Amino acid sequence: MSQCPRLRPADPGDYDRIVGVVDDWWGRPIRSSLPRLFLDHFHRTSLVAEDDDGLAGFLIGFLSPSADDCAYIHFAGVAPRLRGGGLARRLYQAFFRIAAEGNRTEVRAITSPLNHGSIAFHTAMGFRVAGPVADYDGPATDRVVFRLRLPPR
Repeated sequence: MSQCPRLRPADPGDYDRIVGVVDDWWGRPIRSSLPRLFLDHFHRTSLVAEDDDGLAGFLIGFLSPSADDCAYIHFAGVAPRLRGGGLARRLYQAFFRIAAEGNRTEVRAITSPLNHGSIAFHTAMGFRVAGPVADYDGPATDRVVFRLRLPPR
């Protein structure tokens, strides 16, 4: 049995490993939602989880360059073999620390209204849930919007 996954900052070289598993982990084509630019430009605020079996999970996030109080989680995933064990929670909590250290007071994310697992997870993590917001990502592309206030430092 594998040990508890280790978390580390991502680096641009992690892109190929991550994009190589996302379609399998999601069970549908999703890789187009994760272009290389996220790891080229936001690797310092993104995380990778690894164990003896390899890639265990990841979180792609960044500190908003336009909203000084905001951090954003663009994409997070956990290997199916490890789901339900708290790894996603660990990744999010580590990102919350990164956001707080960057003087951010709010973390945001979005998902499809059909992604009930994501909605349940974010609700359990304490995010406020809004939506579905009609046409959020263009015509007929509704999204659920999540916001979490970070505790004062």
